[in-house]
Amino acid sequence: MLQDKLQPFIDRYDEITRLLSEQDIATDIKRMTELSKEQSSLSEIVEASREYQKLMRDIEDNKALLDDAELGELAKMELKELEERRPQLEDKIKLLLVPKDPNDDRNTYLEIRAGTGGDEAGLFAGDLCKAYIRYAESKGWKVEIVSSAESDVGGYKDITLLVKGDKVYSKLKYEGGVHRVQRVPATETQGRLHTSAVTVAVIPEVDDIEIELKESELRIDVYRSGGNGGQSVNTTDSAVRVTHISTGISVAIQDEKSQHKNKDKAIKILKSRLYEIKLQEQQAATGESRKSQVGSGDRSERIRTYNYPQNRITDHRIGLTLYRLDAIMQGGLFDEIIEPCTIYFQAEKLKETEA
Repeated sequence: MLQDKLQPFIDRYDEITRLLSEQDIATDIKRMTELSKEQSSLSEIVEASREYQKLMRDIEDNKALLDDAELGELAKMELKELEERRPQLEDKIKLLLVPKDPNDDRNTYLEIRAGTGGDEAGLFAGDLCKAYIRYAESKGWKVEIVSSAESDVGGYKDITLLVKGDKVYSKLKYEGGVHRVQRVPATETQGRLHTSAVTVAVIPEVDDIEIELKESELRIDVYRSGGNGGQSVNTTDSAVRVTHISTGISVAIQDEKSQHKNKDKAIKILKSRLYEIKLQEQQAATGESRKSQVGSGDRSERIRTYNYPQNRITDHRIGLTLYRLDAIMQGGLFDEIIEPCTIYFQAEKLKETEA
């Protein structure tokens, strides 16, 4: 029975509440933080579980009153409403019971790169970057530009953002892939419609202890910064490229004036990319479906089209089309495209766990 599966979550939540009130826990900051985080992760399923338990009690109470001369008719009406609510709440709970992605609470790197389409791809990379930043602001998240290379006509050849906040990765993880744009570029003199593409990689930030790198595994090159960056940008060899020798993966950072800061940033991104590869290998080893891997940094699949003349945005993975691209690109309404993707992929994971 579903109720039997839910009771352990309620018991653990109540146990944590009791533990947090104990004096020895109150003086142990590390333990208190761990318990508070665990309780927070349980809160949604516990709230739904208690709602479900009350619903089932109400159903039984009303069934017992069906033959009552005075209350039978009222009980029949209320029972109908309760039975209609039941499958909706059960579906919600089933999704909540899907094993949590351990990366969901992590801060996240967003790597946005201009792909096919020349200058227009760079311009759209800039537009998409602004949309993600506005979306982050609407969520109360903080955004740091880790590295960037501007294109000649505006926008970016590539830009890496670090987004920090509550459950960032859980919201952004399905944004990875090819984003196609169809519009008349500002650089177009004859009004022709262009199709361009931007790639987005979504990579969870990792702690230093999770991916250990030795200096002997790295090749570190320093060079003089180029491009926009102020008067001092070309005066010192502050730019740093860190290459992981065995995989050939490299990260170049030049945004900071300090060589040391650029090196630290590059190594942190490199660790996250290596962690991403580790995740993909684990997914392949456990036979997870191709769909469940979307969002883990894959750059090959076209996931979305942004058609400006028709004010249309289409997510090809879930068959969703909305005709308010202009409002969504302002950032605040990005959930209208992100939430349906999240629900769809959660449902796919649920099918896998039930198979």
